[in-house]
Amino acid sequence: MTTPRTEHLVLPGVLTAEEAAATVAGILAVQREDGAIPWFRGHHLDPWDHTEAAMALDAAGEHEAAERAYTWLARHQNADGSWYAAYADGAFDDVSDRGRETNFVAYIAVGVWHHYLSTGDDTFLDSMWPTVYAAIEFVLQLQQPGGQIGWKREDDGTDTADALLTGSSSVHHALRCALAIAEQREEPQPDWELAAGALRHAIRRHPERFLDKDRYSMDWYYPVLGGALTGTEAKSRLEADWERFVVPGLGVRCVVPNPWVTGGESAELALTLWVMGESDRALEILQSIQHLRDSETGLYWTGYVFKDKAIWPRELTSWTAGSLLLAVAALGGHEATCRIFGGDHLPSGLDPDCCG
Repeated sequence: MTTPRTEHLVLPGVLTAEEAAATVAGILAVQREDGAIPWFRGHHLDPWDHTEAAMALDAAGEHEAAERAYTWLARHQNADGSWYAAYADGAFDDVSDRGRETNFVAYIAVGVWHHYLSTGDDTFLDSMWPTVYAAIEFVLQLQQPGGQIGWKREDDGTDTADALLTGSSSVHHALRCALAIAEQREEPQPDWELAAGALRHAIRRHPERFLDKDRYSMDWYYPVLGGALTGTEAKSRLEADWERFVVPGLGVRCVVPNPWVTGGESAELALTLWVMGESDRALEILQSIQHLRDSETGLYWTGYVFKDKAIWPRELTSWTAGSLLLAVAALGGHEATCRIFGGDHLPSGLDPDCCG
């Protein structure tokens, strides 16, 4: 039965009330008692996907579980404000990848602001502010003179100056959420405003400042989802490569020309379409990936190789389910999710076109 907490997760051809409840329960079953949300039990956790799954729990009204996920991040933050790229799902949270990726680190700002908008919990926001502040300060250490964000810092302290368009677009979104948190706390961060503007300008006007990864669908839609491209620029970008990435009736390719559609990219494209006001097309994309749903767990397979008619890999991932729930929540009018991804209520920082 649907409740006021979850009625926005019911979407024709995508989720019934019972299916929505099963998907939420599937994510909760993956979450550990200490709050960690690995990809699936026995696999690793990365901070970005962990946060996405926590956001889905908030969208479903599971606020205590989401808060435990953010508390886990606060406990595991490194002294420099970062997190490692991967933690094993085990009793000791052994680090399986000691790189520190900037978009992974920044994304906590998106999750924390989403949780606050979902709950209005000032105590939570106050307690997480030092964690968010340290994370953003770490990320901005890797911002390059051209505004783009270097990909990661290696365990030996070496910085990778090369920038990824998808990662930088995600950081742009996170910076805006961090500015919203700072504004709510009446603690202005002018350096962050400058950084957000410079980053947005790089994304909009200087593709040469990023590694060439245009075979990946995320590089196609993330500048729009992350809020750097809007209006006619956003529409033109999506229309230009629509047929290249979208497989009608099956979903969105992860990489061209591979015959592989993935649930996470498909759900994120649907969310991007919602951002652009194209809810009908967003619904069509979400309906097209129902072949990835596992009826027993309520979770979703990561991808499908349509040339071979085969599920691959054989993984039911918490973040794939999370991305779908967030897209459905946006289409369903969940206020916090709409405010996070709609962008109209987030600070913009410096005008992107003021920079050279």
